[in-house]
Amino acid sequence: MRRPRVDWMTRADDAILEFLLNEGNRPLVANPSTVEANIDYKISHVRRRLRALQDGGLVEYYDKDRGLYRISDQGQAYLEGELESEDLEPS
Repeated sequence: MRRPRVDWMTRADDAILEFLLNEGNRPLVANPSTVEANIDYKISHVRRRLRALQDGGLVEYYDKDRGLYRISDQGQAYLEGELESEDLEPS
């Protein structure tokens, strides 16, 4: 399916979501450093984009105290092309 066009999202966002989804396996729980080590973006950018994705409902904290994120149900639906762009506005 085709993903909706969302103005606030970047290529890094797709890379982060796809990493956390871990297609074909169990979704991952990761901190920003682990995400950064597995995709081609600097840690400062990964942190900013994780906050934006969280504001948009596409990722959520798994454990806030430890800074661990996971892809949300909405993030999975986005990757599967099941959402409209208006459903993806950051809060």
